[in-house]
Amino acid sequence: MPRAFVIVMDACGVGALPDAAAYGDDPASNTLEHVAALAGGLQLPALQALGLGCIEPLLGVLPVTDPVMHGRLAPLGPGKESVTGHWELMGVVPEAPLPTYPEGFPDEVVRELERVTGARFCCNRPYSGTQVLEDFGEHHLRTGELILYTSADSVLQIAAHHDVLDEHGLHDLCASVREVMRGPHAVGRVIARPFVGGPGAWVRTTGRHDYSLVPPARSYLQELGDAGVVVHGVGKIRDLFAGVGVDVAHPGATNPEAIASATELVRTLNQGFVFANFVDTDQVYGHRHNVAGFAEALRAIDGAVSEWLGLLREDDMLVLTADHGVDPTSAHTDHTREYSPLLARFAGHGSRRHDGLLDDVGASVLRWLTGRDAPELPGESFL
Repeated sequence: MPRAFVIVMDACGVGALPDAAAYGDDPASNTLEHVAALAGGLQLPALQALGLGCIEPLLGVLPVTDPVMHGRLAPLGPGKESVTGHWELMGVVPEAPLPTYPEGFPDEVVRELERVTGARFCCNRPYSGTQVLEDFGEHHLRTGELILYTSADSVLQIAAHHDVLDEHGLHDLCASVREVMRGPHAVGRVIARPFVGGPGAWVRTTGRHDYSLVPPARSYLQELGDAGVVVHGVGKIRDLFAGVGVDVAHPGATNPEAIASATELVRTLNQGFVFANFVDTDQVYGHRHNVAGFAEALRAIDGAVSEWLGLLREDDMLVLTADHGVDPTSAHTDHTREYSPLLARFAGHGSRRHDGLLDDVGASVLRWLTGRDAPELPGESFL
């Protein structure tokens, strides 16, 4: 039986979408191009051999004469979120932008959160996830008020120190908050952000948990499930789809953990679909504009890809892509609205270029694994 692997290199955008300025982004945004330039060039031999340098010029990544299928993919709907980017890869297009809170959450929302959870909150404004600990960590420890914050994305985040509220308690509280954030305040994700340490040395743990909206429409994951294909999610995939359409979840809170999970599946899985998120290029390095760390994370991904290429079968499909950008030259540290790269290795790829929709990935996986299409879903197979 054929297998398919879709790997999302989180935030690895390859150029601003035409409407980027409407999202507060520079029309010249290009995450991978600017990471490569600021890093003095990238050394990614496996990704280069697949054709990464054929998509867009990247310092250090040369174009090759026999790439796999390559190109750029655009969302059909609004947003520059992890939620909507992953949804669209599997054929779910949001009809309207998810709500954001540039001034913080309204008083009536905070009062309802306090009523439901019994907690008190501080901060309540857009903030960097690391800086908010520096500015509110001591206050949080002293008062017990949980740190409530957001970003330019449709998220509600709650940070709590293990000494104030343990990880299990924070997860339960955020599950209750998810039930509050419905209707007009249906944010894409409620995120639990546990941390430890002390002033000047706060450390976010790997106990993060995302409580996403249930996708508003049917996805290619469900189409695969109905056809008898087992869907494996690595990292935050199950969270991003609120569990809908994901049969088995595998660890992946960090890139090393996600790479290990994906590699084990490449080695041992007999059949099925693996959908993996590699988060560090976004969560650890992207939002901090840490170019050196971003480049090193890409080198680690490249090393994993090199290993997989020696393990993949002839009837396997491997797709490498992204969900949005996080350009290190941007004036802000939030996501940037960008095209996603496409590298698709499968028998018969023909070294073709394919510029299309994110939704084309799900359509192609369905065709590859089942031999059929889902005409009611967006996207067209590039097979």
